[in-house]
Amino acid sequence: MISINNVSVLFGDYALLDSISFLVNKRDRIGLTGRNGAGKSTLLKILAGIQEPSEGSVSVPSGLKIGYLPQTKVYAEGKTVRKEAETAFNDVLDLQAELEHLHRELGERTDYESDSYMALIDKLNVKTEMLHMRGADNMDGEVEVVLKGLGFRQEDLERRCEEFSGGWRMRIELAKILLARPDVFLLDEPTNHLDIESISWLESFLQGYPGAVVLVSHDRAFLDNITTRTIEISLGKIYDYKVSYTRFTELRKERIEQQQRAYENQQKQIKDTEDFIERFRYKATKAVQVQSRIKQLEKIERIEIEQEDSARINVRFQPAVRSGDIVVSGRDLSKAYGDHVVLHEVNLDVLRGEKVAFVGRNGEGKTTLVKMIMDQIPYEGNLKIGHNVNIGYFAQNQADLLDPALSVLDTVDQVAVGEIRKKIRDILGAFLFSGEDVDKKVKVLSGGERTRLAMVRLLLEPYNVLILDEPTNHLDMRTKDILKDALKKFEGSVIVVSHDRDFLLGLADKVYEFANKGIKEYLGGVAHFLEAKKLECFREYEQMHPRKLQQEDVVEEEIVSENKIAFEERKQWNKEIKKSEVKIEKLEVEIANLEQKIGDAEGKMAEGVINDGLLKTYDEMKKRLAVCMEEWEEENGHLEELKARN
Repeated sequence: MISINNVSVLFGDYALLDSISFLVNKRDRIGLTGRNGAGKSTLLKILAGIQEPSEGSVSVPSGLKIGYLPQTKVYAEGKTVRKEAETAFNDVLDLQAELEHLHRELGERTDYESDSYMALIDKLNVKTEMLHMRGADNMDGEVEVVLKGLGFRQEDLERRCEEFSGGWRMRIELAKILLARPDVFLLDEPTNHLDIESISWLESFLQGYPGAVVLVSHDRAFLDNITTRTIEISLGKIYDYKVSYTRFTELRKERIEQQQRAYENQQKQIKDTEDFIERFRYKATKAVQVQSRIKQLEKIERIEIEQEDSARINVRFQPAVRSGDIVVSGRDLSKAYGDHVVLHEVNLDVLRGEKVAFVGRNGEGKTTLVKMIMDQIPYEGNLKIGHNVNIGYFAQNQADLLDPALSVLDTVDQVAVGEIRKKIRDILGAFLFSGEDVDKKVKVLSGGERTRLAMVRLLLEPYNVLILDEPTNHLDMRTKDILKDALKKFEGSVIVVSHDRDFLLGLADKVYEFANKGIKEYLGGVAHFLEAKKLECFREYEQMHPRKLQQEDVVEEEIVSENKIAFEERKQWNKEIKKSEVKIEKLEVEIANLEQKIGDAEGKMAEGVINDGLLKTYDEMKKRLAVCMEEWEEENGHLEELKARN
């Protein structure tokens, strides 16, 4: 469908892509791979028609529909989630408008036997069939299925897009692309903002999709479950393998070994030729042979190989004091922001040496529990940190806490002690900081580079418990493997909040799933958890829809009729509920802020910092908190009354 012909992307004398050619066929499932900066995202932009190549061409058939998801995007505002997702059906709305025009024109005509009238009938039939094929009959249903598959709840669909974080708004953009049903999907890191269940749903969607898929991802399991072809970008060239990612890595290793042997043979040939030239350069009897060897040397096309830099170095976390048998123990732990309960009476134990994964949908309390363990937020219940426990914490915003004035090397040199200081440059190289990169100031680093630097600092400090909140978001697969190997060798305890299945598989030996304000323990690791979830989902489906599979004689028209009768009532009811929920959410935010500020003020007073201004502010905040709590109770009662009407 898409033909890439001798495409090059040049930056001065440097070729990011150097005269590459390949085809994207109708049912291809292609994974683009290569090092950070190899040109993967650039190639996707060229395929999408967003960026022009410096040389070469891209041939795209007329009418081919492309759906492109970039890593970052400027989000639309002003609509609800549902309405924004429905913009994917703009072509349907255009078809509907065209059909309405055709119907009006037919109604005004009386020349029923004329050729032009029959041509109008044919056009009407064609457009009606196109509308049916596009799925207009079930547009609302498709929107809900896709949005819920990507993690949105029913009540989220009527919330405005700007109420959501950037990660959730990227899900809306992904939903729009899926709903548009393009001929080719171009997806750049589509799983970055998805939880495990949403990733599994997206996999199923793409596996059964009739069009082509070209994607960039650092999620190995996601690539293996979708792609059947891997295109590697290396040193400006491409290597096309008709296999999934894991098999590609095996074939690539063989190719690199062959390339290395060819390189070594060529280097020996070059050295022998240079030695001959140098030995006989000034002997007249050898002048012809010397000139021949010089020309031979000039004609040699030098073999380049992609160096396997310090990816396989032995990275280990620093040894630390042995902790007690129980490192974290929680009983009846609860956390609420006003009336909004995030966690309710949860219990957990983390033992010395355990590797524990916190998984579940976004917003279910994983990071909240981590902050409770780190004593960063107030909570209810009993939480104990064990004897001799020293926690190393990698937060999602850890990169923002680095000193922007320091260089990369100085940032890690501050915490490196003893023999490990000799390996600082090797470890930085493993995390993609090499050469002059180590002299860069933190303030000029990208978000991903800062994240990797923060992870290096963690490696160099002596902790016996590690808590990592989404540590792999900005790491490529090579770096993730280094981190995973280091964590597996780590003798202390690990708590990892992550949606990256490949990273968790073989690492975590216990899983806590967060859902419905609680947590559920799964022993046996992530593979056991995923297997159990599939069984649970099927049982839940049968329990929620006990008669669905038996009622094959239900007439579709009856269902549609019932829905129409209740539509207007539901619409008004949902509107009132949404208004109440928005008010509750705003009060939640204010209550959380007040609780934090009151806690800060109490901390200052406990340290002896007491003055009139602080006391006045403290008193005002306490009064405002009481008012907010009272408003919360009233609005919550109102919301319960609204829901009871259903």
